[in-house]
Amino acid sequence: MITAMDDEIGLVIRALEKRRMRDNTLIVFQSDNGGPRSAKFTGEVDMSKSTIPADNGPYRDGKASLYEGGTRVVALVNWPGHIPAGSIVDQPLHVVDMYPTLAHLAGATLGKNKPLDGMDVWSTLSEGKPSPREEVVYDLEPFRAALRKGSWKLVWQATLPSRLELFDLENDPGEKTNLADQNPQKVAELQQRIEALAREAVPPMILDEALGALKETLFGSVVLPGEQKALEKQP
Repeated sequence: MITAMDDEIGLVIRALEKRRMRDNTLIVFQSDNGGPRSAKFTGEVDMSKSTIPADNGPYRDGKASLYEGGTRVVALVNWPGHIPAGSIVDQPLHVVDMYPTLAHLAGATLGKNKPLDGMDVWSTLSEGKPSPREEVVYDLEPFRAALRKGSWKLVWQATLPSRLELFDLENDPGEKTNLADQNPQKVAELQQRIEALAREAVPPMILDEALGALKETLFGSVVLPGEQKALEKQP
């Protein structure tokens, strides 16, 4: 897959250069999740040509988990003359920040849209200024959630066996040491924030998301009877 991506991205760049558009084009690349540590989360039936588990470096777990190995991903932004070559941003950013950032660069107004989770992070990308993002929402579901505020991250699983974990990502990026018992006030603060965010969510949407995730966990790629009928009706 890496070879195929390298080839195809190269074709895009050469096409931009041929049309003399390269210096006026911002290229953004971002992965969507960490490498899978379990074959059931790959979305593929035949894994004979894949290596499981993937190596996510020092980070814990992988795809479909709420730990850093499943959620902290590589991203690249390139624009000659606007972003210093070789510069590194080691600060919290989220894919939802791309929309307001790109809208700003294009001179577009956000208008009277719904409230946005994203922030304009162009000064962070281009000048290395501190990220305006102090909070990262990993997930909000009826049975699990994870939230980062500053360097503190709470992973909360409500289903049995319940789990409550607090990590200091600045000193423990591998999430090896659960500090929940030593920091009950911080746990309570992040739990209250999660509950406040959950109240803002649209109930049917969050329930459908949760049921979909639960089905995948329980049944994998198996098509249930009701879903089979729906598939048969599709053109």
